Amino acid sequence: MAADIQVSITDQPLSAVNAYTAFEAICGDNDGAIAHFCGRCRSENGALRALELEHYPGMAEAQIETICKTALDKWPITRIEVTHRFGIVNAGEPIVLVFAASAHRKAALAGVEFVMDFLKTDAPFWKREHMADGSMGNWVTVKSRDLHVRSRWKA
Repeated sequence: MAADIQVSITDQPLSAVNAYTAFEAICGDNDGAIAHFCGRCRSENGALRALELEHYPGMAEAQIETICKTALDKWPITRIEVTHRFGIVNAGEPIVLVFAASAHRKAALAGVEFVMDFLKTDAPFWKREHMADGSMGNWVTVKSRDLHVRSRWKA
């Protein structure tokens, strides 16, 4: 079975359960492992009401697809799917869903982790904080710890 990549960016709320069910339904009989990650907007201990996410349409999808293709080159993944939100995402709501299928768990798990590490640092998304007190917070920048984590994938 040839590997399949699906990337979507939406302003609609995400359902991790519905997305998992749909992903599982299209996996093949030899996909013995499905790994998944659901990244949610944190409230930062009640200080944050929401994040406002902007992206560069076209470029964001292309960059995510490139990240997924790299994961497919590294591991025997048969299918990988990324769905990312933009717009206002309230605390507790999903921002990103990543699924990977493979014959074995290690490849699926590594693929999901790899994609997330590169999404956090390389995908053209911008996040602005909306604080619980009604004020506008800062634009979120790439953290040095995220760059450090990503660097482990360099060979």
